[in-house]
Amino acid sequence: MVILATTAVPDHLRGALSRWMIEVTPGMFVGTLSAKVRDELWKAASAVVGDGAAVLIHPDDTEQGFSLRTAGARRRRPVDFDGLTLVAMSPAESTDPAPSAPDRIWPDGW
Repeated sequence: MVILATTAVPDHLRGALSRWMIEVTPGMFVGTLSAKVRDELWKAASAVVGDGAAVLIHPDDTEQGFSLRTAGARRRRPVDFDGLTLVAMSPAESTDPAPSAPDRIWPDGW
């Protein structure tokens, strides 16, 4: 079984994925694919993901029994830790400007 989860991707990608897989919830595709079809779909998806993101999970001969691939900018990123895939979180980017501190508390001459 292959799971491909997408976020904010172009509609034409969702249409292409739905030809091969079932969209069980918006942006989440599930199916049973050969390795060749899976790799070709991933190549197409990762090429057009744009500002969105995609995650592919598929069975593999690893200790965990699956492999994980990502495309696009995400806070969560897979990290290999002694053969195990763990997910590391990047710090959230703050959109608020840092409060500016006054250079001096007291006026000149105090």
